[in-house]
Amino acid sequence: MSTLLDLTQQGDVATITDESKLSSVKLMTPQQLYELWERQNWQSHTISFERDKEDWAGLSDADKDAIVWGLSSFFIGEERVATQFNGLVGAYESQAEEAFLCTQQVDEARHAQHFNRFYEQVIGYDGTFESRLDRAREDVSDAFKVLFDDKLVEANQRLLRDPGDREAKVDFVVTYHMVIEGTLALTGQANITDQFEQAGIMPGFLEGFRLISQDEHRHVAYGTWFLQQAAQDPALRKRIQARLFELIPIASGVLVPPGVDAADNYEIFGKTRDEVMGYAFTALTRRLKVIGVPLQAPDEEAVPA
Repeated sequence: MSTLLDLTQQGDVATITDESKLSSVKLMTPQQLYELWERQNWQSHTISFERDKEDWAGLSDADKDAIVWGLSSFFIGEERVATQFNGLVGAYESQAEEAFLCTQQVDEARHAQHFNRFYEQVIGYDGTFESRLDRAREDVSDAFKVLFDDKLVEANQRLLRDPGDREAKVDFVVTYHMVIEGTLALTGQANITDQFEQAGIMPGFLEGFRLISQDEHRHVAYGTWFLQQAAQDPALRKRIQARLFELIPIASGVLVPPGVDAADNYEIFGKTRDEVMGYAFTALTRRLKVIGVPLQAPDEEAVPA
């Protein structure tokens, strides 16, 4: 059984179910997270997809379409983050933070490589890395494009213009670490992993996907650490809340399958809408409790002087 310390060292505060313990969690520092990255490093190109090819050939067209849709957001998302992360790297405030942020950008490129190999070798998208990205982009929703092509890009551009802009850094970390990774990616990973495990399929993909999830727990741990520090400033505390309230409705739309109304009781990889949304926002609110910021509109809370 994992102890509280074990869970904290894994960067997975969202898995701590005892709410009374969340506010006293001791988070890992950027230096500790960098050292953890060295211990957990892995290679995407050593993973075999031979069994996955056989599994793919045995799936129905409907199952294939569902998998392609479900993975498209991950494939495009990894590429988007890998190319829209340099602003945060340049906004480091210590040598340890710089080292860890560099590892995150490397991680995102490696994740995109994993999906590119899977799309080429298993799904069968011919051509170049770029052409496979273009085909995958056809499957992402308008909400996805707003979040990744507008909000994330804008936050990165602001940091590139002024690496010392503390509000811009908060906006980026909330967008990427709390919403994109901590809410959307980890939720999708849990659902897809459960479905593939239950079906006994795609062992190569799952090997890489679990390692990607391991990386992203480490990333989210950094975001939780940074925002906990930032939230000590009442103005930045309000900024965190405002950014969350701006992005949560957009993020909810990313989880809706194509051709489905957001109000419908749809399913994603065997999970109902309520189960998916419940998992996502329970994880988010637990992290926010560690940060010290309640999930409520900023004008609803009296900010201490």
